Amino acid sequence: MFEVAVIEDAAAAEASLDPMRAGLLAALAAGPASASMLAARVGLARQKVNYHLKALERHGLIELVEERRKGNVTERVMRATAESFVISPVVAEGVRPDPARFTDQLSARWLLAVAAQLVGDVGALITGATKARKRLATFAMDGRVRFASAADRAAFAEELAGAVTALVAKYHTESAEAGRDHRVVVALHPSVAPPADGTSAEDS
Repeated sequence: MFEVAVIEDAAAAEASLDPMRAGLLAALAAGPASASMLAARVGLARQKVNYHLKALERHGLIELVEERRKGNVTERVMRATAESFVISPVVAEGVRPDPARFTDQLSARWLLAVAAQLVGDVGALITGATKARKRLATFAMDGRVRFASAADRAAFAEELAGAVTALVAKYHTESAEAGRDHRVVVALHPSVAPPADGTSAEDS
């Protein structure tokens, strides 16, 4: 089982978003179970649960762990193929945002477009690396900083941009024929805390 899997097929995405199938997928991400075991949990007939499980299996979201013989019935124990799933923007190919259309470092919508491309790119890389049975070399940082003022935030962003630009200039070798291009994404946005009362978090 993978920690995270990327859904790149529209039909698979649709199956994962169906409320009942999403619940079954979450249950199987927590641990293997059979249709009869899941039926008792969700309050549906085993045949109905089996129907949903077959759809999830057809799209590669769950897989067979073992088969158990109980009298004249063979019970199939299933599990999710990953602990969690991310739907790639390529699923909505015709409407996914293109960060190349405009570049505004202060635009939250441009940041969203960059993030969407990041998810799509890394998803494609993971898919390719998995098929090739190779390890994918990536690096990421995720941190938190509290600014005393908007001026401090602006100064931080300017200094960060300068440092990253200097690093790129230092290590980028355009003439390296055997080299491989890498994409560098640096983002800064207000932290979002999960609302305790179910209401939307306010912008910082």
